[in-house]
Amino acid sequence: MSYTVGQVAGFAGVTVRTLHHYDRAGLLTPSERSPGGYRLYGDADLARLQQILFYRELGFALDEIAEILADPGADALDRLRARRAALRARIAELERLVEVTERAMEVQRTGVRLSPRERSEVFGDLTFDLSYATEAGLKWQGSAAHRQAMARASEHTKEDWARIMAEAAAWREEVLAAFDAGEPADGPTATALAERHRNHIERWFTDCPPDTHLRVAADFVADPRAFALLVPEPQQRPGLAAYLAEAVRANAAAHGVHEPKSHPGPEVDGVAPSDPVEARTRSRTPVAGARTRARTPRADAEETRPASPGHAAPRGHAAPRGHR
Repeated sequence: MSYTVGQVAGFAGVTVRTLHHYDRAGLLTPSERSPGGYRLYGDADLARLQQILFYRELGFALDEIAEILADPGADALDRLRARRAALRARIAELERLVEVTERAMEVQRTGVRLSPRERSEVFGDLTFDLSYATEAGLKWQGSAAHRQAMARASEHTKEDWARIMAEAAAWREEVLAAFDAGEPADGPTATALAERHRNHIERWFTDCPPDTHLRVAADFVADPRAFALLVPEPQQRPGLAAYLAEAVRANAAAHGVHEPKSHPGPEVDGVAPSDPVEARTRSRTPVAGARTRARTPRADAEETRPASPGHAAPRGHAAPRGHR
């Protein structure tokens, strides 16, 4: 059975021009011609075309394919082995390029310019949530604070990041101790820890006046991914994010700041003039000045056990009969 060049092109998924090129190169010459001089391909031609396309997909040049088809049993296997080795090398190179691209993307999102080995040595198993980094970058893109933070982060050395991580770990342990001990969020211990966090941001990343710190703290409650950068999930406690946000508000109030300033307009600083996340967060978190205490098993027990002589009933609970 014979097929026209258009039919063969449709069968094989190639263009008519490609078939003409193979003909001119002597790689695939039609076995017949129509009375009008048009190319006609037979079943043997289709089988040869299938071989040509197979080798082309593997990356062989047309002259190499011609040599293989001229003597299929000569060195086709050796050529295929060589091609396999070349493909594996190419795969390794592409994987390296993917890794380089991913690192470049992460640098753009986080500002951390460390090699994979350095990142492993400094951060260990800690990973960045790039989805949050991307959203935060879009939210603050163009602001002076974001530009400053990215610029300073990109300049930090491995030793700088090691100090940053050590400071953060020590601060985190003190925060957890204060929370577990029931220290009030607006008390001196918690507010001092909030001030240390603000100073940490200013020392290593960007200017962070109290009103900016209030917006940062709002994200602790509004977005778990933001809070996870501060306190990894295995160390988190229920209510800890709100506790820290309240401590930041109390510390800001001590500096005479009770509300974050409105965002500058886009024409001023590239930031949206309003922040609905912050408004939602304030509506869900305790009012500044309230004495917020962490819940502990001991506190729960004190509120439920009967008062005894020498042990006053908890405030708001009447002592049982016999102890009134």
